[in-house]
Amino acid sequence: MGIVLHLKKKEMACVEYSFHVPSLEELVVVLQKGLKGNFADVQVSVVDCPDLTKEPFTFPVKGICGKTRIAEVGGVPYLLPLVNKEKVYDLNKIAKEIKLPGAFILGAGAGPFQTLGFNAEFMPVIQIGSEHKPAMNGSYFAHINPADGGCLLEKYSEKYHDFGCALLANLFASEGQPGKVIEVKAKRRTGKLNFVTCMRQTLEKHYGDKPVGMGGTFVIEKGKAKTHIMPAEFSSCPLNSDEEVNKWLHFYEMRAPLVCLPVFVSKDPGFDLRLEHTHCFSHHGEGGHYHQDTTPDTVEYLGYFLPAEFLYRIDQPKETHLFGRD
Repeated sequence: MGIVLHLKKKEMACVEYSFHVPSLEELVVVLQKGLKGNFADVQVSVVDCPDLTKEPFTFPVKGICGKTRIAEVGGVPYLLPLVNKEKVYDLNKIAKEIKLPGAFILGAGAGPFQTLGFNAEFMPVIQIGSEHKPAMNGSYFAHINPADGGCLLEKYSEKYHDFGCALLANLFASEGQPGKVIEVKAKRRTGKLNFVTCMRQTLEKHYGDKPVGMGGTFVIEKGKAKTHIMPAEFSSCPLNSDEEVNKWLHFYEMRAPLVCLPVFVSKDPGFDLRLEHTHCFSHHGEGGHYHQDTTPDTVEYLGYFLPAEFLYRIDQPKETHLFGRD
């Protein structure tokens, strides 16, 4: 597993790391066994990626295959204890940093306040432009309705035309091609772990010191989920613990179907990673940061995943902490 550092003058540092990449068939066996300990009904298999341009996904590309990689950009220390407003990013530049011009990018991050004018949850779903494909921004952002404290979910491209994000982002990138993927069906949660944490901890337990990174998309087809949305205004007083952060956040119970964009890594190889991060959107006006389903007896998950070949750690904070990462 090699580590390569790219650092240009006046540009953010980018470190490249090679993940351990098990075969899809091996991952099926590992995930099937692990998920069975947390869900009553589990079915994991290798399938052809469904056409993700169709509902409920409505992505700008058909698949998540080809030159898979994970990028973690910035980090929670740029948001907490106090915001660092210098930390703004352009996903077009990120695509070049991860050596994948024309990348399809999805994941979870903080909204581009430099464009929005306020803080928000961001659900990047982006086809970076190339000579072969036009740029398409299918992203969503969720913010708090000042009138009633509810969720406002908006399609980014209906108001804005840039490809920005800010502060922190966990991204899964690929060529956006059709191909073989891991399909995971899980129903009726019997354990305490959420869907993503269960998969991540399963990989950690099986692969130990060989970090495995995965991403893709899943749908909560039935049930409800606990989510949060950050306030529009950044905190003016320092937030120094999970308890203080949770008092600042607004929590919701959102209903299926929810389309989720997970990025997770089994073990941090030493880059101060956020090990898992999942945001969700819907076609009924709800979206945010996914925590856990709240209806274990009826919940149904359907997901499509791939292991990432590489990790790119971009603009890693020099000073760090471990709160605010749930």
